[in-house]
Amino acid sequence: MVENICAKATPYGASAIAIIRCSGPNAIILVNKIFKGCDLSKVSSHTMHYGRIVDGKEIIDEVLCNVFIAPTSYDGENMVEINCHGGVLVTGKILQLLLKIGFRMAEPGEFSKRAFLNHKLDLTQAEAIMDVIHAENTIALRAGQNALRQSTTKLIISFREKLLDVLAKIEVNIDYPEYEDSIEITREYLLPVLEVVQKDMKKILQNSKISNLAIHGIHTVIIGKPNVGKSSLLNMLLDEDKAIVTDVPGTTRDIIEGSFTIGDLTLHLMDTAGIHQSLDIVEKIGIERSTKAMESADLVLVVVDASKPLEQEDYDILESAKNKPTILIGNKQDQGITISREDDLVLMSAKHHQGLEALIAAIKKVTQIQQFNVDEDKFLANQRQIHFMQQAADAIDQAQQACFMGMDIDLVEIDIKRAFDALGAITGDASPEELITALFTKFCLGK
Repeated sequence: MVENICAKATPYGASAIAIIRCSGPNAIILVNKIFKGCDLSKVSSHTMHYGRIVDGKEIIDEVLCNVFIAPTSYDGENMVEINCHGGVLVTGKILQLLLKIGFRMAEPGEFSKRAFLNHKLDLTQAEAIMDVIHAENTIALRAGQNALRQSTTKLIISFREKLLDVLAKIEVNIDYPEYEDSIEITREYLLPVLEVVQKDMKKILQNSKISNLAIHGIHTVIIGKPNVGKSSLLNMLLDEDKAIVTDVPGTTRDIIEGSFTIGDLTLHLMDTAGIHQSLDIVEKIGIERSTKAMESADLVLVVVDASKPLEQEDYDILESAKNKPTILIGNKQDQGITISREDDLVLMSAKHHQGLEALIAAIKKVTQIQQFNVDEDKFLANQRQIHFMQQAADAIDQAQQACFMGMDIDLVEIDIKRAFDALGAITGDASPEELITALFTKFCLGK
């Protein structure tokens, strides 16, 4: 039985206006019991009505009620949105009154979960809602908007339709071998079909690695010897004095974090302890953490002193970062440039806020974000979607290998079916209940 639920859809705290969302089979009838104005049970869908919320003879607030009649509401249920004044006391009283007349408090994401269960949106659209809400840059916002328009859904459907066509033809061959008009599905027939699907999947996975850096931000570690200006660079990018800056080497003992967004680029920055030989126990722990942070980073900014020639420790740090996308920054250019002018060297002065544009350009080039077009390239927006696409690609790869090994078509079909189901998990067409529940609990209350 579908219950009647309610929740505040606007953030907690005092504001000019607050919205309380009510949903369920009896939502309109129940709200009508405490609404003094017109009869909400007789109005048309998608209309707004002025009145008062009352508790007996006590007037709680003057409100506007938006009425949405199933199935043409956000979640496919009857829904009322109460627009009231945004005081904490007022909204609290209205919620208490709603609970008293038959509603219960909605769980985080429960309205969107109902929309999914009522086929108003799929999982990729549900995730896109949160992507739009939490977008940190212009690419993330456009990616969420595109997914809301079902760009991801259409992409997955196209793959599933190709595989479903193959699966149907295999089934006809197996169940009706005497049917003369059917195409005989042989390994020679399957291989080119699977090759095209596999090629498209790999391209999407490649695009998705780049798009995820653009959408969710680049985890960036700043490393270098002590006293080369790593903390000054962090402070410059964050535009705040987050890290202590002194002329004393080894001032930074632990990792300091912060996020920085400019246009379509977001960096999740980590300033680390200077990497060098040290006998100080606390400093050594900081240096070990620096090394671990570098191992998990998407991008490494190696900072050196541009006013001095590179030393062996600088080369050792560069060597340790060779397996990561790396940018060499020559800081302190305001003190003169002695360092060799390498083609990939970015000259900066964190103290005087110089070189930011050159650094941003280098980051886009190294991470390949500059090649990514959010409106044209086909990609997946998060790690959950990428995980299932990788599963599908692996299953297609195994199907190809089975063909090369001369296995029977009905065994090849098993791998194709696994790919088909993995793709379905992306949109929610083949997702277990626990996955659905876990996904929607990450939503904010009232959504």
